[in-house]
Amino acid sequence: MKTVKIADGIFRLGINIEPGNLFEGIWSIPDGTSINSYIVRGDKTAVLDLTQDQEDFIGSMTAQMDDLKVSPENIDYIIVNHMEPDHSGWLREFRKKNPSMEIFCTKKAVALVEHFCGITDKVHPIENGETLDLGQGKVLQFFETPNIHWPETMMTYEQSEKILFACDAFGSYGKVEDAVFDDQLSDDEHDFFEKEALRYYANIVASFSVFVERGLKKLEGLDIRMIAPSHGIIWRENPSVIVERYSRYASYLKGPACPEITVIWGSMYGNTQQLVTEVIKGIRSEKIPVHQYRVPEDDIGFILADAWKSAGIVLGMPTYEYQMFPPMAHVIDDFKRKKVQNKKVFRFGSFGWSGGAEKELETSTEKLKWEFLESVEWQGAPGEKEKKKAFERGQELARIVKEFAGKSY
Repeated sequence: MKTVKIADGIFRLGINIEPGNLFEGIWSIPDGTSINSYIVRGDKTAVLDLTQDQEDFIGSMTAQMDDLKVSPENIDYIIVNHMEPDHSGWLREFRKKNPSMEIFCTKKAVALVEHFCGITDKVHPIENGETLDLGQGKVLQFFETPNIHWPETMMTYEQSEKILFACDAFGSYGKVEDAVFDDQLSDDEHDFFEKEALRYYANIVASFSVFVERGLKKLEGLDIRMIAPSHGIIWRENPSVIVERYSRYASYLKGPACPEITVIWGSMYGNTQQLVTEVIKGIRSEKIPVHQYRVPEDDIGFILADAWKSAGIVLGMPTYEYQMFPPMAHVIDDFKRKKVQNKKVFRFGSFGWSGGAEKELETSTEKLKWEFLESVEWQGAPGEKEKKKAFERGQELARIVKEFAGKSY
């Protein structure tokens, strides 16, 4: 990849994680994702975040630095916004090339710099709002933004160009190629990055939504003319778009979310499956958008994204050995971890010799503050009675969601 100038004396250095990998070892990225680092040059030079400790990534970053005639030997500061290894994996070896480089990070990051990288000298813990003057008008200002999404995270603001280096906030999945800025994207590309920003948020940031809202509040007084995240495109034409999106995503934690319903179902022998169509017919009769997933076939990262933004959820699952169908239990566990809260929920499913899924579901979701409709559960194969009830419950849930989400149709 090529170095991109984003302002006078400020440059993006980027690499792409290719499709086929898992982000954080968990999340599917069928379209890859970018990792962005930045160089800010005044009389002195700072690098903001470093890439993963992976040979091809380091080779690409070194080549991009060479284009700028920058090397570890003439860099004065390393700004560590976040110590997760996709932003700091190269830090240990990079610092060895020039031990005089000073590291700026939060107090909580100091211990992580030591434990991940074995570095204890010239590590400067910042104070919130502290500045670092690089000369030639370039001044970096540091803001602690804990739990977006690690406790030691901070953001860096360059005062002269009014650029916010936002770390993992305001990011998205998706490779970044020649089009680096929001104003270079087509409408289709904007739609793509909007979907990937939601999925990134639901997978990575959702459980920290309270801290996202606190972080946004802290940044309200800044004149932000550009947002440069660690993943995804740079917002220079209209940075308020991605700020508004993140604010909206964070608000879904407390609800209501969008007037939509996500249907997630699994079936062993087709008995539970027979009611899926009926439930969806009932929902669509009320003109409510539906997202449908089957487990374990469909990817949890995509399920989380639609469930996070939907005011309603439908769970179709049989009882399996007195408990929930295991693939659905996995989904529910991820919902708990990511705090998919304050939803209107309907559950249906079959059982063989005994029920039990219903009881485990209620116990497992106690902290999620879900409001359940009366479930539809039956032994063996469903009859017309169960199918009729499924349609009616779908219809009822759709009406509740419309009222809950406050949008008329």
